[in-house]
This record gives sequence, structure tokens and C-alpha cells, in this order.
Amino acid sequence: MTDRIPARDNPASGPIAHGGNLHEAATRYGIPYAQWLDLSTGINPHGYPVPPLPADVWRRLPDEGDGFAERAARYYGAPDAAHVLPVAGSQAAIRALPALLPRATVGIAPLTYGEYAPAFARAGHEVAPLDVRLDTLPATLTHIAIVNPNNPTAAHIDAARLLHWHAQLRERGGTLLVDEAFADTLPAARAASLAPHTQLDGLVVLRSPGKFFGLAGVRAGFVLGAPALLAALRDRLGAWTVSGPARHAVSAALADAAWQTRMRARLIGESARLAALLQAHGFATCGTPLFAWTDDARAAALHEALAQRGVWSRLFPASLDVPSASVRFGLPGDEAEWVRFEQLLHEAVRALDAARTR
Repeated sequence: MTDRIPARDNPASGPIAHGGNLHEAATRYGIPYAQWLDLSTGINPHGYPVPPLPADVWRRLPDEGDGFAERAARYYGAPDAAHVLPVAGSQAAIRALPALLPRATVGIAPLTYGEYAPAFARAGHEVAPLDVRLDTLPATLTHIAIVNPNNPTAAHIDAARLLHWHAQLRERGGTLLVDEAFADTLPAARAASLAPHTQLDGLVVLRSPGKFFGLAGVRAGFVLGAPALLAALRDRLGAWTVSGPARHAVSAALADAAWQTRMRARLIGESARLAALLQAHGFATCGTPLFAWTDDARAAALHEALAQRGVWSRLFPASLDVPSASVRFGLPGDEAEWVRFEQLLHEAVRALDAARTR
């Protein structure tokens, strides 16, 4: 598929939906904010325990000589710190990078993180739906933006195919942008990371401590790529993009290998529990250790039934390019939330079954 995404399906001119919008849910359903069980994001509910902050991080401007980029390069496997640019969350890079690339046609999967298509469209690029099963890319594509593993479908593309795509795009003067926000948790995803290859021109990798480390609130992320492109992005974003407190928190998380090992094992176990719970109620799922996703025909109705009971999930509505709605669930944060979710899921499914038999 290489047709341009129709303008009416391109959200560049309107608000972009995200998980975590709990105040919106509370207003819409008339349920007080504090009473909701929020499963609408893929953020680790067992976030990294940030150590106490030194007092001077509040007083001093962020210091780019503090080794922050070096720590990120070691953790992500980038060639060196010259290939790493800290930014105020990968969202800042998603908004800014398209304007630095030659205007052309960019391939983006029809169901993926919703910020990419609008960002490229605003910068004057044509946006075309990408068939991720292809080895040989359509000649019409110059750039690709891919989320790997994908959010929300959890589809995973191995490094060999991605590098094959990159080689094709470089011959056209294009760029492969790979968002690896969910790549920290599974060995296969970490092995497929293109971070070690970011010395290559035309390759950009985005990494985020927000998901696995549960530090979304600090608004920090990293762009990995060739130094010339990073310099242009730095000029566009300006100075002090990552605060001193954020640098302190993320540095501690990146260095704590013991916590990382324990947390990966914990998340694998909890994600298996989530998948088993949904499958026990008849929903086939795909997922990562941080979320489960289903495109069951009842997905939209399930989202609505759960919302009426104070459980907020992430709905992906059907569109011209995505024929069926789907829903994503993050992990409950503790045993009480697990018990509550299981009970309310059972009630919601029972209500769906009753409505279907009327």
C-alpha cells in the first residue's frame, strides 16, 4: 500500500489521542478521578525508585558535561556519546525531526503511535501507509518512521530487515526513523535494537526511559544518530532541554543493572498474567511485557463497558486504513488493582454477552 493517507484520516489538524487522559474520562463518565483504575498507558506501574535529589540540581542550570549522554550511550549500545542527544522526551524529537529531513513521502504503519503522521504532515511530507511485511520497499517511499516493537500491536521487526530497509532508503537520500520506546523489556527487542548502528547516515533511533523505567513524568528521552543531524536538532530545540532533576533520576536508572534485571523478570510474569486474564474471557491478545492489545470484534464495546465501571483502557477506533477497533491494557499496579480489574472485567464481559443475546 502506497496511497497517501486521506486528509480526513490524518489527525494533523486536530487533537491527538493518548492514554493517561484520566481527567477526560472522569468528566465524560461522571466518575470521580480518584475512583478510576487507569490501565490506559504502557508505562511501568512499578517505576524506578529515584534516589534523593541533591539540592544543587534545583539551583544549577543543566550541565551538558555531566556525562548524561555517555551513560545513555553505554546503556543503549550507541557507538559513543557523540551519537546521543538528550531531549525533553522523545515527543520533542518526533515534532522537530521531520522538518530536518528533505520533504518526500514517508511510510508509516496505519496503526501505530499517533504522533508520527501529523508531525510529518505538518512539515510538508506526504504520508503513506506502510506494509511492514515487505522486504523491498515501494519506490515511492523516501523515509520510514517505525515503532519497534509497535505500539499498540506489539509487532516486532528484526534488525536484518530494518537494516535492509535503511540501505534502500539511503540510496534514495532518505532516512529510517526507529522508535524503540518499548525495546527495553524483551531480549529479542533489545537484540533487534539499531542503536549500535547509529553511526550510519540516514538512521535515527529514539529511546525513552518513560516506559520501562516508569519515568514518563520527568520528560526525558534520547535521539541516537549521526552527529551532523543531532547538531541540527540541537540547534532547533535549544539549550537545557532536559532538566537537572530529570538528568539525575534517569542517570541513576540507567546505571542500576540489578534493578533492571529484577524488573524485566517481574514484568514478564505480570504481562503473562494480564494476557491469561483477557484470554480467559475470550480475548486473543498480542503484547509486550508492558501491555496487552486485542482487536477482538468486541474491543470497542469492552472499552465502553469497562469505562462505565471506572476502568480506563486505551481505545484505538476503526478508520479507513484500520478496519476494526482495538483496545490496549497496561498493567495493574498492585494486587488490589489486579483483583478489581478481574472483577470488573468479568462484569463487563457478562454485560456484553447479555446485550448480545437480547
